[in-house]
Amino acid sequence: MVDGSSGSALVNYSGNTYAAWNWKAGGTAVSNTDGSITSQVSANTDAGFSIVSWVGSGANATVGHGLAAKPQLIIAKNRNGTPDAWPVYSETIGAANRLYLNLTNSSSAASTIWNNTEPTNQVFSVGTAALINQSTKDIIAYCFHSVDGYSKVGSYVGNASTDGAFVYTGFRPAFLLLKKEAAGDWGIYDNKRDGFNESNAVLYPAESIVEENQASRRIDILSNGFKLRTSNVTFNNTSTTIFLAFAENPFKYANAR
Repeated sequence: MVDGSSGSALVNYSGNTYAAWNWKAGGTAVSNTDGSITSQVSANTDAGFSIVSWVGSGANATVGHGLAAKPQLIIAKNRNGTPDAWPVYSETIGAANRLYLNLTNSSSAASTIWNNTEPTNQVFSVGTAALINQSTKDIIAYCFHSVDGYSKVGSYVGNASTDGAFVYTGFRPAFLLLKKEAAGDWGIYDNKRDGFNESNAVLYPAESIVEENQASRRIDILSNGFKLRTSNVTFNNTSTTIFLAFAENPFKYANAR
């Protein structure tokens, strides 16, 4: 992610500092016919992560995801069509609603994206919306579910206090993605850019701004979860916030910083 610039500076501008987060899927994609649309899937079932591609049909459909359990979070993108948005399914807000990774909008009803239908252990559903299923266009999706000791897809309710909510993950997080259901920023924390309490810096997927490292965005990364250290309602709202976390090490090896 770029440290503040745009255009040609997005990935390799001289002198800029970048961060990248990488997940290993299952190698070469294979054909999956579990859904009404045939998909190409690279799935790491042990890690609860798959990459799914398909050609849109423009009609309500199902798509095989290749995992051994229901995805709890799906991030999708129409690769060569319009509109230019990243729809997000979250188990917490349900398939009748959506968020967008590239926008700060609140969760709201949108039945034409996930077809108002919850994913299963084999498939997820897509509706008629162009950004998820435009006819003849290539669509990509990244699917996640929790794996004990490795990853956690979940939610919490904040308290808008500097003595904020503690969120149990069962491991020390190396990566955190946060978004409240109400309007507001997405945030990404990790253990590489700073990684020491109380100086964990945040990046914003939906904003073209530099990372922030200030008291109004502070969290503590702990041996078995994370704790909000800000009264700011962006990440410590009194309504629900969803999160995706990945472990630095299994819990029995984890230490607080």
